[in-house]
Amino acid sequence: MSPRVAANKVVSITYVIRDESGEICEYRDLPVAYIHGGGRPLFAQIETALEGKKVGDKATVNLSPEQGFGDHDPSLTFTDDINNVPPELRYIGAEFQAESDQGDRRDFRVTRLDGDRLTVDANHPLAGKHLTYEVTVVGIRDASDEELRTGDAEPDLSVLNGRGP
Repeated sequence: MSPRVAANKVVSITYVIRDESGEICEYRDLPVAYIHGGGRPLFAQIETALEGKKVGDKATVNLSPEQGFGDHDPSLTFTDDINNVPPELRYIGAEFQAESDQGDRRDFRVTRLDGDRLTVDANHPLAGKHLTYEVTVVGIRDASDEELRTGDAEPDLSVLNGRGP
């Protein structure tokens, strides 16, 4: 009998994330893995949709911003004179980490260049978006004691060689 997605199984998946217009936001054709029922890193709705699936099964899950990456917070977007930014960060997509006076760290991304002005954003790139996840199960196996202890799982890469789990 084929193994099924259940608690304490390492589940390897591939996926596509689309926004509300159908545009692809993220595409993973190399397997990523998680421990089913381990409380991370999948959104609960996706984990629920995968329960009981077997290798080759697919699930489609729609998430609102509140269920996904949250609403876009304008207070996490800043615009400044480009000359106040190091030259190596003066392009769209540049990423860096900054620390506040209180010691809080945030990851920022350059999102806009407009003449001599540069805008950075600490929101998750998918914040504020309605998303559709199209997930395919590509591997299922028992989690090791170490994986259960740490919560970290390694994907089943044997599927890349045409071998099943």
